[in-house]
Amino acid sequence: MTTTQEDSMNALTNLKLVAAKRPGSLPQVVQRRNRLIAKIWEQVELFKAQQAGTTFAPTKFRSVKDAETGEIRNVEVPKRVRAWWWTAENGRIHMHVKYGAKTLELSKGKQAIEVGSLEDLIPTLDMLRSAVAAGELDAQIEGASNLMRSGFVGKK
Repeated sequence: MTTTQEDSMNALTNLKLVAAKRPGSLPQVVQRRNRLIAKIWEQVELFKAQQAGTTFAPTKFRSVKDAETGEIRNVEVPKRVRAWWWTAENGRIHMHVKYGAKTLELSKGKQAIEVGSLEDLIPTLDMLRSAVAAGELDAQIEGASNLMRSGFVGKK
């Protein structure tokens, strides 16, 4: 054996080798968490853009049918991102969490988080992201998802 082959064999002995199969797709609960985490990221970017005096305009693809030719093609269009936060009557910043078009009920009868001031918004969104990643909002996400899905049943 050459020294290069010996070195590569030694490198493999330092790795932990396991017999594992990659799953075909992520579990539904993980997909929902990732979707909400992506929306939280959009809120952070929207806030940063507003603070900098710029606009945050992510894009998405939409299928458009050409009126003359009837050809369907994908076009990139700006995506509208609405802020989840607002200033309440007491002057403090409040925020709700949206999953799709539904506002999540974070605790029994409570849909909003009192952030306090604008400086606390990004740390609050970071805490929220951690809670979602840890699975703390799985029940609320599941409820909102089922509610949205029930609106599609029977429609064709």
